[in-house]
Amino acid sequence: MEAMRRWRSDWRFPTTLLCTYGFFSTIKPLEPFLIPYMTGPDMNLTIEQVNNQIFPVWTYSYMAILVPVFLLTDWLRYKPMVVFQCVSLLTTTALLFWTESVPAMQATQFFYGMVTASEVAYFSYIYSVIDLKRYRKATSYIRGIQLLGYTVGYVLGQLLVSFSLMSYNNILVFTLVLTVIALFVSLLLPMPQQSMFFHHAKTKQTTAREGTQVDVGRTEDATQHSSASDITLEELGGDGKGGTLRNTDIGQEEKEPKVEELEESAAPESCGQVLLQLWRDFLQCYSSRHLLYWSVWWAMATCGYNQTVNYVQVLWEHVQPSQNFTIYNGGVEAVSTLMSAATAYGIGFTDARWDQWGELALGGFSGLGAAALFLMTFISNIWVCYTGYVVFKCLYMLLITIAMYKIAADLSLERYALVFGANNFLALTLQTIITSVVVDSRGLGLAIIPQFTIYASYFTFIAVVFSLLSLFTIWKAQRSSRESAPPDQNDFSSKAHRF
Repeated sequence: MEAMRRWRSDWRFPTTLLCTYGFFSTIKPLEPFLIPYMTGPDMNLTIEQVNNQIFPVWTYSYMAILVPVFLLTDWLRYKPMVVFQCVSLLTTTALLFWTESVPAMQATQFFYGMVTASEVAYFSYIYSVIDLKRYRKATSYIRGIQLLGYTVGYVLGQLLVSFSLMSYNNILVFTLVLTVIALFVSLLLPMPQQSMFFHHAKTKQTTAREGTQVDVGRTEDATQHSSASDITLEELGGDGKGGTLRNTDIGQEEKEPKVEELEESAAPESCGQVLLQLWRDFLQCYSSRHLLYWSVWWAMATCGYNQTVNYVQVLWEHVQPSQNFTIYNGGVEAVSTLMSAATAYGIGFTDARWDQWGELALGGFSGLGAAALFLMTFISNIWVCYTGYVVFKCLYMLLITIAMYKIAADLSLERYALVFGANNFLALTLQTIITSVVVDSRGLGLAIIPQFTIYASYFTFIAVVFSLLSLFTIWKAQRSSRESAPPDQNDFSSKAHRF
């Protein structure tokens, strides 16, 4: 019993439970084959119904509940929203299995929008139950296990479909079982006593050796946030590697004696106070020109990326109908996920001057992504589509990793969470506008080829804007260096002899 009590009080206990939840909740073997399932004999829906009536609901749902879920996640202290996410995922899978009509599939997309919006709880939970010095390890674990879950799901789905081991309906039953396991694990998660904004914990800690007590609390001053903690991309949940964890209140990390928390939690702040502090932090963060540039790219590119990923299966089905061809959607998703992770990981070993060359990288690689989308759109070959998708996804993950690193470098955890949320909200706003105008049957209701032509042109516009911005940045940097360089006395004397 004593060993069990020590295990439950250790940081590994909530981390293990959260990783277990993340693994089982992300195994979705049917996801790469959702279009063949919905347009096949199981549901008999048309491509137009799926593309123009059903899929747009996810964007609207995500947009409508993102901000409320963001605030509720912090106010309810994470665990309830993790459970809510799993219940929503269970509802989504159940509706896919038991219903067939267009309204029912629209409800499925609505609940999946809840799942996506609640993902912030999964990544935020762990920071409220472990010490700051454990952030780096815990973050790598929960992101790594999520990547593993997606990959296992894609590979498993491809094997089950290619070898006809299970029908689509049986795959859904299998997914329901995995989701029920994830729900059970989520109920076992310890309830946090603090949160990032509404419940500021102020704990007294004592060392096992010396019995000395230290007060560790979160200050209200935004400037003290930045100086008290400096967390790089890896600790914040980004894909990049590289950077260290620094905190002025923590000494030698692993060499420190064990710290035992004695308690106490400050009273929760009012919603008005929290919103006012968030607004002040928002204005101060975006007063930085470089952060603004990177954030604009983040929002615009994430919007285009989400649209591409959401509708790429419709393009694949248009290029090569699944009834006439053995599809490899699961394998392609698995390969693209692993290669994207490897690309993002490799950024940690580069030593580029992103302050000077960052905008050029954003423009150049966005242009390559646009080229990949154009090839996918106008070359009616499924293998070109598959290859272009892998290239496009890797390029996006490469650039978003750089953007996350640049933005996170000088921000505290609280401010990074704010910027992360604001950028994604702007991306979702742009995505909602594009969906309502281009995709939705109540708007233009375009077919899939014109849609992807617009997405490719959209990334071309991003590439042109940031390429021009990079040229301006380089010119400005060179001009500043020439103006600040001291004059060469020998050059002056040589010119004087010419007169």
